[in-house]
Amino acid sequence: MLVISNAGAVDDTSALYNKINLRLLPFLLVCYLFAYLDRVNIGFAKLQMQSDLGFSDAAYGVGAGIFFIGYVLFEIPSNLMLPRVGARKTFSRIMVLWGITSACMLFVRDVPTFYAMRFLLGVFEAGFAPGMIYYLSCWYGPQRMARAIAIVFLAGPIGGIVGAPASAWLMTQLAGTAGMAGWRWMFLVEGLPCILLGLLALSLVPDRPADAKWLTDQERRMLEAELGVGAAHKHSFKAVAKDTKVYGLALAYFCVIAAIYAMSFWLPSLIKAQGVTDTVQLGWYAAVPYIGAAFGMYYMGRRSDRKGERRYHASVPALCGALLLAGSTLADGHLGLTLVLLTLGTTSLWMTYTVFWAMPAEYIKGPAAAGGIALINTIGLSGGFWGPAIIGWAKTATGTLHAGVLVLAALPLIAALIILTNKLPARR
Repeated sequence: MLVISNAGAVDDTSALYNKINLRLLPFLLVCYLFAYLDRVNIGFAKLQMQSDLGFSDAAYGVGAGIFFIGYVLFEIPSNLMLPRVGARKTFSRIMVLWGITSACMLFVRDVPTFYAMRFLLGVFEAGFAPGMIYYLSCWYGPQRMARAIAIVFLAGPIGGIVGAPASAWLMTQLAGTAGMAGWRWMFLVEGLPCILLGLLALSLVPDRPADAKWLTDQERRMLEAELGVGAAHKHSFKAVAKDTKVYGLALAYFCVIAAIYAMSFWLPSLIKAQGVTDTVQLGWYAAVPYIGAAFGMYYMGRRSDRKGERRYHASVPALCGALLLAGSTLADGHLGLTLVLLTLGTTSLWMTYTVFWAMPAEYIKGPAAAGGIALINTIGLSGGFWGPAIIGWAKTATGTLHAGVLVLAALPLIAALIILTNKLPARR
């Protein structure tokens, strides 16, 4: 009888999470898809925008990365307010404001306005990714967290798969329409849907399980038992901010993010350097690494949850990513080999990214989690500025992208070493 009872409980819990998955994850994935797309579509705009406006590679690299300065400055305040304001209003505010700002990138005329718009985009999007991680931790326990993160953060690779060809198509097909350049149309078309998503969030995102009208009372009690709601969480944000392990996580994340966003912003240019000149063809080639990343993220997230292990599932892909990125610089002139190495390297980095976020979500519990996750993301995401900027500066100084890629390849190696040595006990 005990076995039957346990089996029934397992079936009920699976049914509950099937319902939660269907209600939350698709919408959050679409929201993050546009967030990621509006961050990195500057990589395709560069193909036309740089020559139209006369930007140097260094100016482009700084402008692409300055988004993260605005993001970092406002991220912790945004996330500390999230538990009080609620996820519904927080996500809505973020998406509406960044959608307006992204669409307004079409008005960029010179370097100062380019910097200003990218900075404002970061300010308005601040707190979205760590806010979603905190939000997911309110619904998913440790045995399910990495898979939930993997599904939502598939938006990054999907943004590359769909966004690269779509951005290239918009830039070529709409060029000259109403007297506007193709890259201006791209920013407008890809920015406006975020405003609609922000308005939809008001009705589709419950602040917490207790507010979800589509859960029964019994389902709420099951979810509380699954999450351990009611357990004492004595750690405040002040205590988290003094925890050296938190800063170890932040440094590792910095290294991973620097490499991920450098590849995102410069991937079209790296492929173009192999002799691909057609913009639409380049867009399809640029989608290939993200196809690998999507499969890799989902596989690694499920495997990490099934094994109940995080450190090696995050550090080994980081090490592989470092070696593969370095190897890509030796394949100059060979498009096929370069694409294979960049695909495997990008896949490895996104695997690390997926499993990484399950670690702080399990380590920091209670009200401090929103601020603690934001603190890690704030420090780490500054790598999104330095990564693209390093390649831009190296390209301007040396005339080649190889020097910057080699510097970036060292960063995932550092991340792997930090993750391996920074053992995290479960913090309750």
